[in-house]
Amino acid sequence: MLSLLHIENIAVIQSADILFDAGFNVLTGETGAGKSIVVDAIGAILGARTSRDLIRTGAKSALVSAQFTGVADLPWLGENGFALEDGGLILQRQIFPNGRNLCRLNGRPVTVAQMQELGRQLINIHGQHDGQQLLDPACHLSYLDSFGEAGALLADFQASYAAVSRLSREIQSLQMDEAEKARRMDALDYQIHELERANLQPGEDRELAARRQMLRNAGRLLDGLQEADFALSGGEEGDGAISLLGRAEGALRGISRYSDELAGLSEQLAEVRYTLEDLAEQVARQRDQMEVSPGELDQLEGRLDVIYRLRKKYGDTVEDMLAYLARCRAEREQIEYASDRIEQLERQLQKALAETREKGSALSEARRAAAERMRARIERELSELDMPKVRFQVAFSPKEGRYQMDETGMDEVQFLMSANVGEDLKPIHKIASGGELARIMLALKNVLAENEAVATLVFDEVDTGVSGRAAQKVARKMSDVARHKQVLCVTHLPQIAAMADVHFSVEKGERDGRTYTAVEQLGREARKRELARLAGGEKITDALLQSAGEMLDQAESYKRDQRAS
Repeated sequence: MLSLLHIENIAVIQSADILFDAGFNVLTGETGAGKSIVVDAIGAILGARTSRDLIRTGAKSALVSAQFTGVADLPWLGENGFALEDGGLILQRQIFPNGRNLCRLNGRPVTVAQMQELGRQLINIHGQHDGQQLLDPACHLSYLDSFGEAGALLADFQASYAAVSRLSREIQSLQMDEAEKARRMDALDYQIHELERANLQPGEDRELAARRQMLRNAGRLLDGLQEADFALSGGEEGDGAISLLGRAEGALRGISRYSDELAGLSEQLAEVRYTLEDLAEQVARQRDQMEVSPGELDQLEGRLDVIYRLRKKYGDTVEDMLAYLARCRAEREQIEYASDRIEQLERQLQKALAETREKGSALSEARRAAAERMRARIERELSELDMPKVRFQVAFSPKEGRYQMDETGMDEVQFLMSANVGEDLKPIHKIASGGELARIMLALKNVLAENEAVATLVFDEVDTGVSGRAAQKVARKMSDVARHKQVLCVTHLPQIAAMADVHFSVEKGERDGRTYTAVEQLGREARKRELARLAGGEKITDALLQSAGEMLDQAESYKRDQRAS
């Protein structure tokens, strides 16, 4: 659970430490005091998108730090090489004006994406926007699959559907009319013939370019090689370096018996002479290769011109051109034998379709069973939320399209509801009022949360439009949920605030021309005054205080009875 939330320089909050507890935690305060900023700070620590505008004016950065306890069984930690420290973990996120974020887990750097992965296993935040998702039929299927834990069946179906999609695309790519096929075959035949006639060889362009460079400078190269050969080997006009080294070696060898040092010098000269003889042979070989036949440069230039013209159409190198030729041959063969290939693919497609429909039917069957369980559970939840006459149903219809399926399965799903006796079931957005929608969402979230391992639920003003007896029912429902999970709730309703196990007040004030927000945990007397303010507004009377005390007593009595049951 979330045990400590530390906030620095987030909007109007300069610094705040909030010590949450197990059970039902409530935050109240005037509109604009900063209650939702606390929720935004929790979202930031879970990897939600943040804005530099969140940083308090004049601050160099903003910081949110959250300490969690009781998270030893989180699989993400072991999978990513993290260990708990003192039985808990600390998530930190520092936000800078330039958009940079510095995120840490137990002091070690992590990415925002890693924070998101971990955050999904730590906290679920339910805000007012969730009501819009509830109204959107596009979201209903994911709600149902989450409730029915259909992830494995859906993944199995999607693997088969991916094969169907791949085969369909391949068949479509092979299908063309006869005129289009003839035009494409003519184009391929021309390109294949032109490339085959060139008889290209891998690396040929580089070898020819190097040979051309040599031929263009053959005179200078030959002169240099001849001069080097004469210097090494000598000629009619004088001895070369090898001959002179041989004479020096012979002279030292003749006197080497008088000195070991002179014998060593003679051996060194012999080694140098052997090396020079090898070099002389290489120079002579290079000189002999300089012999150029008449017209070779012109022939070479012609060949390079052919390659240049092909390069403009088929690739920058000979290897690229040969690869293009291979693709042309493969495409031509594919078109030539397209009918046979299509027949083969059609057989594979029919097999894949049969397998996919079988898996889709199993998924649909599981969804329908889950829909019936969801109907019963939500109607029971709504009855406990003072909506006993509501009927809820999950309506199924087949997918449209060629195969009547897509990557989500074979089902279109929509939540229907009847709020009053005798009224037909209709889409939720055509039936539910604001207060009804809040309770429907709460019921749905409570039902879905039963299958989630997340230990903390955050409700951000989801009680909009609820009042009176319905508000009391919502308060009791949240208290019931808080018996099994930690619940954090931002609310304006005194009925919900009275049911809290821990009550925080968020207050805004001014000091030295700046706005500051403070978060304070309230004792019983302070809670009475806050409940009286929520119920009666600015003027707090003795009657309101007495009523607030009675609300607290009734809430404690309800919770004692629930614990005893």
